[in-house]
Amino acid sequence: MSNDSLTDDIALRIGLAARTLPEPDPARLIRVLADAVGLPPTATTLDTLRVKDLKQAADGELADLDADLLKSILAILKGETGQTVAPAPPIEPYTEGDMPGSVRVACASNGGDELDGHFGAARHFLVYQVSADEVRLIDVREVDESGTVEDKNGQRAALIADCQVLYVASIGGPAAAKVVKTDIHPIKDAAGGSARERMVALQRILGEKAPPWLAKAMGQTPEQRVRFARSEDAA
Repeated sequence: MSNDSLTDDIALRIGLAARTLPEPDPARLIRVLADAVGLPPTATTLDTLRVKDLKQAADGELADLDADLLKSILAILKGETGQTVAPAPPIEPYTEGDMPGSVRVACASNGGDELDGHFGAARHFLVYQVSADEVRLIDVREVDESGTVEDKNGQRAALIADCQVLYVASIGGPAAAKVVKTDIHPIKDAAGGSARERMVALQRILGEKAPPWLAKAMGQTPEQRVRFARSEDAA
């Protein structure tokens, strides 16, 4: 059928949904929709879509995507993401060296203080500096979606390249590989919730027995890390 039959609202939904794909490609999503609901998609036919349909349509075109990302795509296609986005919390003053023994942590977020973002679709990253004694939100890094990016995962990893830890609601295998290659340790937290609460929980780990990889990021000496490893073996 002619694309002239596609309404502006549905075209916008498809465009926004396509941008959340690991490699943004509207044609790929159109193939799936053509098989799942027929062309042109309408608000009525899109309302019948399920995650299972997206995963199976067009010979499994989107079968490699994880369930959380497919749910995000489905919500966009159904027009369920028009709610007001809460602003990010205010940034707190920070100068390099203010918090000795701290780590820098990125949290994938879609708004407010929420840890609720899929790595490839989050609107921004909340960047915290965390020590055993203090938590500060030192930056909010918006993801630039203005142009076509060939390596979307690489772009996002580069945006938080100065961080040692990433908290994310979900992340695919290729994206996790990009993050790890950038020397960032990804932690998947599907339950989501307040990012600051997660940072407070991380504080307790830093103040007790940080694992060796985290102790290294905190600047502990090899001797300190060896003592930690020995104490863990003896436990």
